[in-house]
Amino acid sequence: MPYLLIGLSYLIGSIPTAYIAGRLLKRGDIRRMGDCNVGAQNAFRQLGSVTGIAVGLIDAFKGVLVIGIAQVSGASPATVLLAGVAAVAGHNWPAWLGFRGGRGECTTIGILLVLLPQPVLISGSVALAVLLATHNVIRASAVLFIPLSLLSWWFGFSGFLVSYSIALPCLVGVTHFIRTRRKLTRYAGG
Repeated sequence: MPYLLIGLSYLIGSIPTAYIAGRLLKRGDIRRMGDCNVGAQNAFRQLGSVTGIAVGLIDAFKGVLVIGIAQVSGASPATVLLAGVAAVAGHNWPAWLGFRGGRGECTTIGILLVLLPQPVLISGSVALAVLLATHNVIRASAVLFIPLSLLSWWFGFSGFLVSYSIALPCLVGVTHFIRTRRKLTRYAGG
């Protein structure tokens, strides 16, 4: 049962929302536009604000859905958390797009919103204000994710969940770092 749940979570996470949106709107392959990322930020820039916001909300819902399914199925707390990791991994490395996906930020937000609602709503509100003021996703992400573990601890969540509030955003950061470094290497070499 845990392996089936984790596999299903990967498959749900790997639904390439931005790619599908680009194809449905007949604007082409999002992997060949902008920063070539299959995520909400690139969809926002390349396919328009309404499409980008819709992609972000659907990607976040993937995280909500995965955790909801895991919790309803009576999975152990560890399996619920692994299902969340699998969903982000699926978004970042979807098998049907040659393992080239997004960065997993919106899916991570959806997962953490279910598991740590008060901390995410507090830091998310501030992060949204930063995003609207600066139009800088990296700054807004830092405002969202950096204080999350402290807020989770303050609200009395378990040490396991506090650690998860650090680890899952780190997966987003590592993916972003790897992709940025790869692009810079290609640019410098080209």
